[in-house]
Amino acid sequence: MREPKAPPRAVLTIVFAILVFIILAITMLIVGSVVLLLVQTGVLGEVGLPNVMLPIIVLALASTMVGTVVATIMSRIPLKPVNIVINGMNRLASGDYSARIDLGRHSISLELSDSFNTLADELQNTELLRSDFVNNFSHEFKTPIVSIRGFAKLLQKGALSDDQQREYLDIIVEESTRLADMATNVLNLTKVENQSILTDVTRFNLSEQIRNCVLLLEKKWLQKELSVTVDFDEYKINANEELLKQVWINLIDNAVKFSPVACEIGISIAKAPGTITVSVKNTGIEICEEDKNRIFNKFYQGDTSHSSEGTGIGLAIVKRVIDLHKGSISVISAPGQTTFSIVLPSE
Repeated sequence: MREPKAPPRAVLTIVFAILVFIILAITMLIVGSVVLLLVQTGVLGEVGLPNVMLPIIVLALASTMVGTVVATIMSRIPLKPVNIVINGMNRLASGDYSARIDLGRHSISLELSDSFNTLADELQNTELLRSDFVNNFSHEFKTPIVSIRGFAKLLQKGALSDDQQREYLDIIVEESTRLADMATNVLNLTKVENQSILTDVTRFNLSEQIRNCVLLLEKKWLQKELSVTVDFDEYKINANEELLKQVWINLIDNAVKFSPVACEIGISIAKAPGTITVSVKNTGIEICEEDKNRIFNKFYQGDTSHSSEGTGIGLAIVKRVIDLHKGSISVISAPGQTTFSIVLPSE
């Protein structure tokens, strides 16, 4: 971590003093000009010009000198908050996200302090999440690679029965698919984050798309003996078909992942004037209030034990895709049941 640069206090003080000096000089020039004008027009009576000029010059020089000294001394007071902010920003820029400032209890100072400290908190949380993501992703990425290598070595040695060979090949295929899914999620997040305008909008059958996503994940929910209930009619929507497919796959995959064995997942669609709402409901542990506010942040994982698979970017992709479609996503969670609801414009 590089050392933060010292704030340029001397430079700021000199600049401030010069500005005050210029203001004083302009003020003295204006006052002097007005006095001379009054003398010349006779408003101040018959006073000799030399007798007037000397006091004006002396007064101007004395005022300028005194004003410059006072400005130099007093400039430290208004510049103190600026120095504090600059010092804090330099600490943040150097990677010290524990930097916090306190500019006093004045309303403006308090607002500036709160804004800076909120920024520092967010940067610190993002850095922690990023570090966790790197560690978790490295672990998630390494595990299937180790499995693939181990079973590939066993196949390489030979002397295995046909059943064993098929079993090991199935494991290699499964772990390879897992690796590909993780890489795809990272690429998808990068893609949607860099996208600001929704493109490739077509009209398609939303109900059919969701049913296809359920079938794509059939192996996963059958392994946990889950039942998936789809309760909706046929609905069409104008949207980016490929992006919305990622939304349903991520939500259904999460529902499968966090549902206990032999439970039920419910998917429903409701239409209202101008909107279509898709709800994905599963049984399982309750999502606490703190996690509700953070589960859509990239890299965040509510399961701090990391006992379940995941990298913490699935819901971040969902949120970004829904934002691109000018929709909204919400979650309602209670003991034993969690429901994610997606509201999209129907036209």
